[in-house]
Amino acid sequence: MSDQDEDIILKDLDDNELVAQMQDDLYDGMIPEVTEGTQILLDRGWDANMVLNDALVEGMRIVGEDFRDGILFVPEVLQSANAMKGGMGLLRPILANSSVNSSVGTFVIGTVKGDIHDIGKNLVGMMMEGAGFDVHDIGINSDVDKYLAAIEEHKPDILGMSALLTTTMPYMKVVIDTMVEKGMRDDYTILVGGAPLNEEFGAAIGADAYCRDAAVAVETAKEFMAKKHNQMAAG
Repeated sequence: MSDQDEDIILKDLDDNELVAQMQDDLYDGMIPEVTEGTQILLDRGWDANMVLNDALVEGMRIVGEDFRDGILFVPEVLQSANAMKGGMGLLRPILANSSVNSSVGTFVIGTVKGDIHDIGKNLVGMMMEGAGFDVHDIGINSDVDKYLAAIEEHKPDILGMSALLTTTMPYMKVVIDTMVEKGMRDDYTILVGGAPLNEEFGAAIGADAYCRDAAVAVETAKEFMAKKHNQMAAG
């Protein structure tokens, strides 16, 4: 099937069929098709937030569930996330100029000082973006000053730290202890993850939660945001 044939087929679908097809294409990591579908919906007058939530976020939710359940694996999820980025390339400028902020929350993530591994971090960031979070990735080998600068700049709801080396795991506590010293620790939810970590380590260093993989990180982040919104509503 040629690209032109695919375009014609996509354009011939009604809105509901097109959204379903986009979710399938997202699942299969088909960047051109997801991008084309996003443009078609925008051309039909769809609000950018609707395209984001109904097509892309819902599609990534399905990907996340299958990743969690062992049906999909990291390379496939990365393909799906890249396909979502194709659609987001069209939506992001529109959303940035919109007075309506549809973000679920703001998330800052980095790999801690001394550690240059980034596949897990990148996957978490992509899936968090896929879940509707405003994601700011500060990269690898991130020291405490880099985290503090990102917190000051982006005012995140959630801070994520990743480590793949046992020798760099303790640096997570350095970041948390510094936040405690500055009286800012309680203002943020802190999630930690990485192959050598476990729940006991997360609790010992004062993190709010340990997330064993990207799918769990998204679920945990959503739970904390729901609690935050409920507390704000109650207040």
